[in-house]
Amino acid sequence: MRRRIVLSLAIMLIWDWGSLVSSHHDYKDALAKAIVFFEAQRSGRLPSDQSIKWRLDSGLSDGSTVNVDLSGGYYDAGDNVKFGLPMAFTTTMLSWSVLEFGRRMGNELDQAHKAIRWGTDYLLKATSALPNALYVQVGDPVADHQCWQRAEDTDTPRTVYNVSPANPGSDVAGETAAALAAASKVFKKVDPDYSKTLLDAAGKAFDFADRYRGAYSDHLSEAVCPFYCSYSGYLDELLWGAAWMFKATHNSSYLDYAQALGANAPCDTFSWDNKLAGARVLLSKGSHVKNDEPLAEFRSQAENFMCSVLPGSPMLKIEYTPGGLLHKMNASNMQYVTSTTFLLSTYAKYMKHLDRTFTCGSLVVTPALLREVAKSQVDYVLGDNPRGMSYMVGYGDKFPQHIHHRGSSLPSITINTQRIGCDAGFQSLKDSNPNPNLLLGAIVGGPDKFDSFTDDRNNYAQTEPTTYINAPLVGPLAYLASSFN
Repeated sequence: MRRRIVLSLAIMLIWDWGSLVSSHHDYKDALAKAIVFFEAQRSGRLPSDQSIKWRLDSGLSDGSTVNVDLSGGYYDAGDNVKFGLPMAFTTTMLSWSVLEFGRRMGNELDQAHKAIRWGTDYLLKATSALPNALYVQVGDPVADHQCWQRAEDTDTPRTVYNVSPANPGSDVAGETAAALAAASKVFKKVDPDYSKTLLDAAGKAFDFADRYRGAYSDHLSEAVCPFYCSYSGYLDELLWGAAWMFKATHNSSYLDYAQALGANAPCDTFSWDNKLAGARVLLSKGSHVKNDEPLAEFRSQAENFMCSVLPGSPMLKIEYTPGGLLHKMNASNMQYVTSTTFLLSTYAKYMKHLDRTFTCGSLVVTPALLREVAKSQVDYVLGDNPRGMSYMVGYGDKFPQHIHHRGSSLPSITINTQRIGCDAGFQSLKDSNPNPNLLLGAIVGGPDKFDSFTDDRNNYAQTEPTTYINAPLVGPLAYLASSFN
């Protein structure tokens, strides 16, 4: 047993490139840039305090085809479509980041609030027709992906897609409920009236998700697949939505619902598609519960997840690259890195609050261990890796220059005011020069399982940034910024 513990610690030291390269990064700077990134992803009429100046208004008539104002919200990645499922997940994770680590954000807290509100303002519009319809997407993704255009020039169909009682979407509705409920907690003291509006809409979205059960990709497959199919089904979103409704309302019926749901499948991932691990961590901390027993099951499941991702754990289910990066899949792997890092950081906080440890076989897991693993992942992202490259655009001296992002790669409309057509933009996609517009703070898809990375716009699996990669890292960056800067 002693040999296994020593071996586990040795593995941790080998994989902690941060301890070999630098003691810590400028996490405060990285935090600010991670939040600024969301400004570049905005759709709609941009505010006067917009700091990303190479972007202008876009999508102002979104929703007009169905006589609903669906302007605003976020483009998910390097394209010009507004996908509701990842947008809601992004908003939930930004809110959770503020709820757990907002006190550590300093001057960036106000910016985080603005990033959340840009998402929730749109989600309120998307829920305006409930219980008859929930609007879940704006833009034809097939047509959009056949063009390389700036958001300001988009002329592909801005088709509006929805779910309804006849064509349900418990997954996207459950995630929307989670986003609105989580944000209602963020704004409870900052803007009580807005908080109540968000919570009311969250309740309607959750009731809709539960009453009309089904996966949205069952009937919207041509619009959402293969981009954001509901691969994990919808029970995880019902659990996630119930967990956030419980946290926002303190109504024990939502906890009872979560316990009775039967969403007990093992899980070694947390993402825009699968929320089981996130819900279990969220419900593992006692709050507004008269006794601890109802949370024991969720706590055990949360710790099983930790054991499945911790280096040196005999229950390890995922891989790590030779340089120490958590690896789930080659395409956009950073989304799993940042989401797992968030759960490690948050559960460490819960453990410290409860004065708790647990074991993965012979490996004793403490809050300090979870935080060290989380820090090693953040440090890898910021440059402590075999390539010495920061995977956050604009952070450090070496970062990706040819990211797969239309607006970043094309001449800014503030400089080139002439419309760039669907096909004309492909010249910029193929151009070997660096992107002319800095997508500050964007975290790209990242390296493969061998720490290899090709900085090429056509290599979208590695060079495309997404909102749901950035959002989960905001919390850990805030924690590290307050601890080391």
